[in-house]
Amino acid sequence: MLNYNVKGNLVLNYGKGENVWMHPPVHRILGWYSRPSNFDLKRNVWKLNQISQIVDNEIYVKGDPAISDLATLNRFPTLIEANLININGSKIGVIADFLFEIKTGEIQYYLVSRSNPKIPGSSRWKLNIENINDQQPGLVFCESNSLEDLSLIKSSIKNEFLQKGKKIFDRFDDMKNIASSRLEDWLEEDEDINQNSDFREKSFYNEERKSKSFTNQREDDPWI
Repeated sequence: MLNYNVKGNLVLNYGKGENVWMHPPVHRILGWYSRPSNFDLKRNVWKLNQISQIVDNEIYVKGDPAISDLATLNRFPTLIEANLININGSKIGVIADFLFEIKTGEIQYYLVSRSNPKIPGSSRWKLNIENINDQQPGLVFCESNSLEDLSLIKSSIKNEFLQKGKKIFDRFDDMKNIASSRLEDWLEEDEDINQNSDFREKSFYNEERKSKSFTNQREDDPWI
């Protein structure tokens, strides 16, 4: 929505969406504003009920926008680009985007970026409303400890590479642990075999089975 072109009709073009204004306590979008051109200091402010339809990358609106300047709009409440603070008070990401119901403006959940959200192709994690403890201007506090506690919605190439590398190392550790366990079992079995062999050599049964001398054999032999 923020990167879509805003059009009034086939002729009027109000520029691309730049940011939204919302009511953070209830997580509801009230409207957004677009920038007519890169050199224009004015902004076109829209309400959600002015949207007539969305086609491809274009938003068609009805009625005229309210005209404002960036200094005024920067004072509007928004959680976009707010720092996400974990349960220990450390920054773990930035609020990059959101999914909302276009008719009511109700936000379903937020999308979190690990670093600068403007970097194309970066990963996005899902932050549920229930996971948010508090929010202040520029800050959102959550119950999670790290981004790994959140669901990964979109993975970047770098993140996929790190995840695959981690899986390879985990498999290598598992193979090493299995091999080490089998070696220990083999050594224990070999030790048990040696102990049993030594026991048989020293057993009193073997002492009774000592071979008799040739003389004793002749005395005991009834044929001699």
